[in-house]
Amino acid sequence: MNHLIRHADFPSRHILPRHVDVWLPPGYEDAPARRYPVIYMHDGQNLFLPELAFTGVDWGVDEAILALMQQEEGFAGAIVVGVWNTAHRVREYMPQQPAAGAVLARFRQQTGAAPQSDAYLRFLVGEVKSFIDATYRTQPGPDHTFVMGSSMGGLISLYALIAYPDVFGGAGCLSTHWPIGGHALAAKMVGMLPPPGSHRLYFDYGTAGLDAEYAPFQSRVDDLLAAAGWTHGQEWLTLKFDGAEHNEAAWRTRLPIPIRFLFGY
Repeated sequence: MNHLIRHADFPSRHILPRHVDVWLPPGYEDAPARRYPVIYMHDGQNLFLPELAFTGVDWGVDEAILALMQQEEGFAGAIVVGVWNTAHRVREYMPQQPAAGAVLARFRQQTGAAPQSDAYLRFLVGEVKSFIDATYRTQPGPDHTFVMGSSMGGLISLYALIAYPDVFGGAGCLSTHWPIGGHALAAKMVGMLPPPGSHRLYFDYGTAGLDAEYAPFQSRVDDLLAAAGWTHGQEWLTLKFDGAEHNEAAWRTRLPIPIRFLFGY
């Protein structure tokens, strides 16, 4: 069985309620003793259904998981949790602790408010993940728990791993929107990462549209990761996609790559 379950208006003590979608892989209900890894993904309305997606093209996360199940013997699939965004998306996805000084001042000037990502992550970890682990047959440890997003969702995915390294074992950051905090934010975030050896990081970017701005920032991040001892291709992977734009269609095309990398295939 392969289906999507909606937990509508999921409540929170920390932030606004929003929908949380849960995709269960085929075979979930037929194997009651089997437990599954989980990928937590931001911008949940863009993941599964084209009629809900921002551009009319969804990420095709279910198709990517199904393809990996067919390609890798022994991989029984994963649960995917899609957390919808709200009108406070930029505030909730802007890394809060690394944003200081000029970075914070510029963000306040641009948005008229302060980042709210610490509250968002308390919601994600303390409320959503707790509910998912209690409701579904998950493998709850960090080796089987991943977080992923694109653009600002890439930033909050990396920040989630920084803030909760004992919860998330890997982060997939597609078209990470580094320019909102510049080189200062990027360097601060790399400096806050746990030591290499126990986590996986995936980054990528295109060369068209908004993604055309990302290369110098990602190059700096890559240099800092290498200097900190992260091994490219094993613990961390950065890929460039020539001609790729900043949209769901582009992320859908390359989504199988970060999924394979996070799962170690």
